[in-house]
Amino acid sequence: MASQEASPQQLLGRWGAIAIIVGIVVGAGIFKTPSMVAGVAGDTGWVIAIWVAGALISLAGALCYAELSCAYPHTGGDYHFLARAYGRHVSFLYAWAKAMVINTGAIALLGFVFGDYMTQVIALGEYSNAIWAAGVIVLLTLVNLAGLHLSSRVQSIMLLVEFVGLAAIIAAGLMLTAPDVSPQPFSSTPPLGLMGLALVFVLLTFGGWNEAAYIATEVKGGTRQIVPVVMISLGIITVLYLMINLALLHGLGLQGLAKSPAAAAQVMGGVFGEWAKIMMGVIVALAALTSINATIVVGARSNHALGQDWARLRFLSQWEQGKGAPTTAYVIQGVIALALVGFGALQNDGFEAMVEFTAPVFWIFLTLVGLSLFVLRHRDPNTARPFKVPLYPLTPLLFVGSSGYLAYSSIGYAASQNAVEVSLWVMAAGLVALALVARAKT
Repeated sequence: MASQEASPQQLLGRWGAIAIIVGIVVGAGIFKTPSMVAGVAGDTGWVIAIWVAGALISLAGALCYAELSCAYPHTGGDYHFLARAYGRHVSFLYAWAKAMVINTGAIALLGFVFGDYMTQVIALGEYSNAIWAAGVIVLLTLVNLAGLHLSSRVQSIMLLVEFVGLAAIIAAGLMLTAPDVSPQPFSSTPPLGLMGLALVFVLLTFGGWNEAAYIATEVKGGTRQIVPVVMISLGIITVLYLMINLALLHGLGLQGLAKSPAAAAQVMGGVFGEWAKIMMGVIVALAALTSINATIVVGARSNHALGQDWARLRFLSQWEQGKGAPTTAYVIQGVIALALVGFGALQNDGFEAMVEFTAPVFWIFLTLVGLSLFVLRHRDPNTARPFKVPLYPLTPLLFVGSSGYLAYSSIGYAASQNAVEVSLWVMAAGLVALALVARAKT
């Protein structure tokens, strides 16, 4: 039964939760980032070291989120942490950015990735990729409306098939021998600035693990289970990313990897021939689907939490108890994503720029989440913390520092493209929305 008073239940198994987190993180980025990192680092040893550093920084952030999720379990995830640390107005602006651009924009763009592949198989006219994108968003929204059990089962199946494809890429890379011999690892050291740039690419490829906070209250066994869920998820992702990079370096060499516009397709082609294009299309399409489905799951929960906190948005808090589904939040999220697909279909690069250049907003808020750990430990010293971040305060400082650096880098890049105003317009619209909803009594 659907009710605004209903609340999330523990319907999600450990491996279902892991499939959601891994599905969010392992997207299309891993097919592009290795070449970019190799080109920037210029040394095989530093390439692997930068990926390991990205994994450790992501682990530091995950440990911070694990403590916050255990101490303040809530379906709103980091939206709820921001509300407790800085007040409802700050958390509203974050939820606004996620609802209007960050999550829905990610869903739309991943839909276009899927649409680009499917258009090569079956073209549906001038706006074929947009039609495919809209269709898959509608389909996966319906899957999630059917319930968390079905959604997590579909996610697990898609992720398993995707992993088979990624294993094929790794095997192909290891079966090839690079035509050139790469210098010995750590024979040269890239400038600090270039290493920072490479780390930005890696951390963006690891992005998405923080969404685990949104499903913490729904994992069977209680919120403490989110700690092993996140650790196992990051362990799987780290091993997978390192194996892919090692395989690509083995098959193409450092220079070959750095210069390749499609490294994974190149190693697949070297082993499987003409079938490589079709196989890569399937793998990329599956990566897009798993990321879309997982983003739909966590994004709607942020909107659900927003509806619980604000009277004028109460309709978003509707929750169907038996299915574990924030039904209205799913529908609203789907409508916004479809609107962005429609807008993107009419643009050349404007839509991608809009989503990419709102990255400063995301990283600024993620930095605030890291700082909230210090704020809440100081403000609520007596709150029970079933899990505490090890090596405090060094671990959260590492996370806050890296997030702050990414915010700074994102702002600098947006400024270089004369696109900082995109982020400003998104947040200005959020301030107007905040003024409107704040007038209602809560």
